[in-house]
Amino acid sequence: MPETVSPSPTPAEQTCWLPRHRKSPRAARQELRDFLLPLPSGETLLPIGELLVSELVTNAVQHAHAPRDRLIFVRYHLAPDDTLRIEVHDADSEKPTLHPASASAETGRGLLLVQELATQWGCCPRKGGIGKFVWCHVASPAEHAA
Repeated sequence: MPETVSPSPTPAEQTCWLPRHRKSPRAARQELRDFLLPLPSGETLLPIGELLVSELVTNAVQHAHAPRDRLIFVRYHLAPDDTLRIEVHDADSEKPTLHPASASAETGRGLLLVQELATQWGCCPRKGGIGKFVWCHVASPAEHAA
């Protein structure tokens, strides 16, 4: 008779709504800290995760062509293999584009950082046809180096 194996633990997930405000990237980083630090692998994912969520929320605040009262939805999901998925949803349907920044530019490197530091990233339309979400995956430094 085969042994019954208990299913893997339910993946951890947390969501939050943020205003389109210059202080929202800081709030998103704090939400990520609150989510990750109690988890066994959380501390290893935190440095890159904080940087990437900050960049994605900053893009939603600064570049989304949507009414100011539209909120930004952020989802953090930790898969059983310890891959962190970050999603940032906004009400603008226009996909972000990666542009080369000049050496003297003070802005414009956010998506380049996402591309370089995330193991994967992309952009998808939201269900219902209003807006999009930009997502990225963060692996622990040991996994990323492999």
